[in-house]
Parts: sequence; structure tokens; C-alpha cells
Amino acid sequence: MNPTVELRAIEALVTNLHADPFAILGPHRVEDGGGWVVRTYQPGASRVVLLGESGEVAMENYRHPDLFECAVPTDPGAYRLRVEDAWGERLIEDAYRFRGSLLSDLDSHLFAEGNHHRIYEKLGAHPAVFEGVAGVYFSVWAPGARNVSVLGDFNRWDGRFHQMRRVEHSTGIWELFIPELGEGTVYKFEIKNGFGHIYEKSDPYAFEQELRPKSGSVVADLDRYRWNDGEWLKRRALSNPLKQPLAIYEVHLGSWMRVPEEGNRFLSYTELADRLIPYIKDLGFTHIELLPILEHPFDGSWGYQVLSYYAPTSRFGTPQEFMAFVDRCHRSGIGVILDWVPAHFPKDGHGLALFDGTHLYEHADPRQGEHKEWGTLVFNYGRNEVRNFLIANALFWFERYHIDGIRVDAVAAMLYLDYSRKNGEWVANRYGGRENLEAIGFLRQLNELIFLYYPGALSIAEESTAWPLVTRPPYLGGLGFNLKWHMGWMHDTLAYFRTDPLFRRYRHNDITFSITYTFYENFVLALSHDEVVHMKGSIIGKMPGDGWQKFANLRALFTFMYGHPGKKTLFMGMEFAQGREWNAHQSLDWHLLDHSQHRQIQQFFRDLNRLYAGEPALYEEDCNPAGFFWIDCNDVLNSVFTFVRRGKDPNEQLLFVCNFTPAYHSHYRVGVPEAGFWQEIFNSDSGLYGGSNKGNLGGLWSENWGVHGQPHSLGLQLPPLGCLVLKRRQEQGS
Repeated sequence: MNPTVELRAIEALVTNLHADPFAILGPHRVEDGGGWVVRTYQPGASRVVLLGESGEVAMENYRHPDLFECAVPTDPGAYRLRVEDAWGERLIEDAYRFRGSLLSDLDSHLFAEGNHHRIYEKLGAHPAVFEGVAGVYFSVWAPGARNVSVLGDFNRWDGRFHQMRRVEHSTGIWELFIPELGEGTVYKFEIKNGFGHIYEKSDPYAFEQELRPKSGSVVADLDRYRWNDGEWLKRRALSNPLKQPLAIYEVHLGSWMRVPEEGNRFLSYTELADRLIPYIKDLGFTHIELLPILEHPFDGSWGYQVLSYYAPTSRFGTPQEFMAFVDRCHRSGIGVILDWVPAHFPKDGHGLALFDGTHLYEHADPRQGEHKEWGTLVFNYGRNEVRNFLIANALFWFERYHIDGIRVDAVAAMLYLDYSRKNGEWVANRYGGRENLEAIGFLRQLNELIFLYYPGALSIAEESTAWPLVTRPPYLGGLGFNLKWHMGWMHDTLAYFRTDPLFRRYRHNDITFSITYTFYENFVLALSHDEVVHMKGSIIGKMPGDGWQKFANLRALFTFMYGHPGKKTLFMGMEFAQGREWNAHQSLDWHLLDHSQHRQIQQFFRDLNRLYAGEPALYEEDCNPAGFFWIDCNDVLNSVFTFVRRGKDPNEQLLFVCNFTPAYHSHYRVGVPEAGFWQEIFNSDSGLYGGSNKGNLGGLWSENWGVHGQPHSLGLQLPPLGCLVLKRRQEQGS
């Protein structure tokens, strides 16, 4: 036997405090040339036999009851072990004879400096083959650990069996290849710190998680799915989304539709592909935006408290089924945007909090590392490996799931050190300011890489303050997003529409003010889930007046929204006037479509999206002042607004005339920039949509006397609580 293994090393092994069990276990050449020795640690075993090329050799346990060893004259090669214990007899491959690694020196170096853009291919759990034997390679970043083990059914969740080794050239990465495991294996990491505290953690890089309330990670092979969206990806790479129509349908998959007759269960990814995608396609939306589907433990968080950033939630199916959902979207001409949450994470014991017994992913100082209002922790953006974890994660969803964009949640909470904090509860930056310099650097790096690797993609900021240059590139001092939610437009517009039309004249500026800063950023007009929760009621519930007026107000609001510069986002249910506040625990009220008013609103949206996609004036110059000008924004007494949208071709012009009171106007004079026949191409008051059907019989010829500073004018019939869209079709006298 090899006497070079000290007893204290064996003691460290059996107490799970050894950083390199390979130094003891597996095959070792005896230094004095006396052959080889093989050791295995098998807690609870009564007998272990080595099965090698030269036959069977019984192993002894004379130095510790659970440490078995034997001497062999030559390299034992591809041996196996027969283990007998209280659970019976089993034949196993010895994990400690496989000394290969998927982690190179370059991998460790790039990860340590925060620049390994595919670190998810090395950390986590990956099916692999070493020396002709299939198994799973596990690796995890835990620099504060004294010992790390892999746990699972395969070792009865006993951390003594599969202890990992600390990679020498890394900044705290542990690894182990376990033979004879495969896809579907459930596992966790057992982490012991220097004080002897033990933590059972899910894998931060796991591609799949068990369905809550279980919290195990699951080995998944993402290479099995065969994609069929190559043409979509080619077109996307050549496109500029700022010049394209973006009508985004925001959806919470868990409550869009359920199956009440089967215990109110969720629809699966496959069922959602069969039902949701055709529905969105029929209504004419260009993109679907998913509230966070990254794995999260609590349904009531709507997905905004993420624990497993690399795993689509198992509530609806497997990773491959979610891939198929995205693939189906693309083949149906629909882009996919994920709500992404890098601002904070929950404190659940199996998650990222105190991951290795230290404040690894979060700041140690609660003045920087905790959102007390939300009960969550804040990522330490100044730590290279943490920044790498998040940046690689965003790129992962583009690369492996072919998503088309991310909407980054709570950007303001990342940018300001004093966000939702009182005096004395935050720490200033090195210049004494309240700006989070590390978060700014993180966001800039993130967006530079997204657009480097995935041209034509979307990176949308939910940023609720006046932080400058959110949608300008980093080389100009910006954050690098290409779109930002227009929160000011949303608040002002909803405040206006909540007001009784009799008093809207006193809130006239709520409609006009947004144009004064609309072109400072590239905006998305969003009526999101945030506006229909927490006692805010539904959108139609905010509208004043009787039933008819509520629906008329709703149609006027949405028509104005589609006319206003900026891309569009609407939350599910708004398209058929959901009457109650959104409840994440039950399906939308699809029974409302039994009533004509709700079917008519749905038809209104089909036609509005068709108008939007078919008129370049409504999307080509969303981010250019040349794409919009007021005809008249000063008719306070009548609450009428008139403006023109233009496309890249200045001859592509649409005239919007919006009357936001129930008063009907006959021969209302509106100036127009061009003479000719102006066709009424859309009327929110159409009888098809439940309106009063007031209009202009398809259009009218301009008259050669000017008003509103324009050389020509129209005498329009303005419907009550309605918006008209007109387009010049024919020159005067032609």
C-alpha cells in the first residue's frame, strides 16, 4: 500500500473538508516504483471489489471503515467497482479514475475577468464522454467553500460520495465527472464553508429545474432540439427594428388561459403553441413578450423573483418544448421577447443567496445588497464573475432559445444607489454620487454584446426616470438599449382618459406634453400588466361614462396610442376589454367574447394592427421628429387633437383627428398640408366596432383655403369619443 497519504488528509476527506479528493481517491502510482494503489470512499459499504483487466481484487479498509484500497502491479486501466452495502450489491464506474476536465485555463481566465460569453457551456451540468464512458460533468463557482459535493438519488443525497475538486487554475470553480448519469438526473450541490456550515443549493447554471415546490436541478441536453427558423433569423439579422412595426402582446403564460375542468391547470408550452400563437397571429401582433419564464419558486411573483436564470420554468413543460414554442412563433412570423430580471433575486435558501456561505452574488453590505421594499437581494455588478453570470445569461437566451429580444425589468433600481432608500440607508459611489457606476458599466457591456452577436435584436429598458441617453450607444455616453418604455406617456395618457370628458379641457397638456421629449429616446408605448394590478382595475374600468362611452373611450385611447410616435405594447386581455383586474391565478375572462361589445373590440384590434403594419408612416420614423407634426394641439375647449404622421417617404402621410369628448362635431375645420382627396381609412367610431357610425362617407376633398397654418383644409364630421385616420389618395383635379 502507498503510505504517503497522511491520516489528516483522510480525516479531511471523510469529514467533507478536502479540496481535492483526487489526491487520495482513484488510481495512484506508488512513488517507490512498487506498482499502483486504488482507493475508493464508500460510506456504509461492507465489501468492495475492484474489477480490472487482470481480474478481481478485494479491497481493504484497514485505515478507515469507509476507505477501501488495494494494490495492483500495473496501471489498473478501465476498472469498475462492485460495492456491497445495506442497499444491496451494485456495479459502478469509479468517478475518481476520470481526471479529464471541460474547463481550460482560458475558460478560467475569461470568467475571472468577466468576459466568458459562453460560460454556461462549462459551468453547470453537461452530458459528456470521458475515456469512452458517458456521464455528466458538473462544475460550480463557489470560491468561499471548503468542500463541494454533488447530491442526487444516485448517491442517496449523501454528500460524502461525490466530492468535487477545486480547479487549481480557477477563481474558485469546483468540478467532477460522474459516470453513468445522463439527461433527466436530478441533483444539487452540497457546499460546506470554512465554519462547517452546510448549504444545499440548486445549480445557478442549470438548464432545467424541478417543478416547485421541489427545488432540484435537472440535467438537460439542449442540443437535442432541431430548429426550423433559419430564414427568420437571417431576416432578423438584416433588419432594423426601429424602422419596423412592433405591436407587442405582453402575456403571462400562467393566466392567459387555463383548463378549469382539469383542476385549473396551466396550459403546456405545446398547448400554448397550438392556441396562443394562432390567436396572436390572427389579431395582427408582431411580437409576444413573455412575463418572466425563467424558473421561479413563487407563482405570485409573476416570475419576477428568479432563482434559476438558465432554466425555462417547468410549470409549462421541458426546455425542448419551450424551444418548439419559440420555433413555432418564428415560423408564424411572430418575434419573442423575454422579460429579464437582472436587478434582484430572492432569498430562498436553495438559491443564489449566501451561495457558498459568503455574499457571493450579492453585496455584503445591506445598504447595497438588499431591496428591503421587495424583500430581495441586489447583484454585485462590480464582481467580474457575477457580471459574467448575467451577461452570459442574456446571450444564452438569444443563442440557445433563439429569442428576439429582452425587456430589462427595473432598470431604475439598478442605476440609482438610493433607489427606494432613505437617507443613511445607501452608500455613495466613489465620486460621492448616487449613480451605480458598476451597474452602468454592466448594462453598457450587455447591450454592446447583444447587438454585436445578434444584429436586429431588441433590448428594451423599463426605466421609469429621466436618466439621459438610455437608448443611445455607449460610445456616446448612453446605456446602449435600442428601446425604452415610455412611462411618462403612459401615466399622462391614462390620467387624461380617467378624467370625465367634461373636465378634460383642464388636462389638455397631459396629451400634448409627451411630444416635447418623445424624440429624446427611442420609445415603446406600453400599457402593461403594471396598469391592471394592485387595485388599479382594468383599462376599460378606468374609462369614465356609461357602458357605451367606456368602450368608445377605449377605442379612442388605443387609436391615439397607435398614432403617437413609438412602438406599441399591450397586456393580454386589453384586446377584448377584460373587465376585471388581472388575477395571475386564473384565466382571462374569455366568456366575455360571448357578448358583441367585446367581440367588436377584438375586431377593432385586428383592423388597427392591420392598419399599423400596412402604413409605413406609423412606424418608419418613430424615432425621428420628421415623422410627426401637430396640425392643431390647442383646441382646449373641444378637446380635439389633430396631427400628421409621416414615413421615410414624405409623401407617406396620415392625418389623425381625435375627439375626446362625447360631443359630435359637424363640419369641423382641419388644416391639411396637401390638396386632394383624403380617404378615411380608419374610424374608431365605426359601427363594426360598436360605435355610433359617424364619419365622412369614406373621405372628402380638401378645400383651397387654409387653417392651422396649412394651405388647405377639410370640413370633417367628427364622431363622439372617436378618432379618424385619413390618407391622401388623389390630387385635386386629377
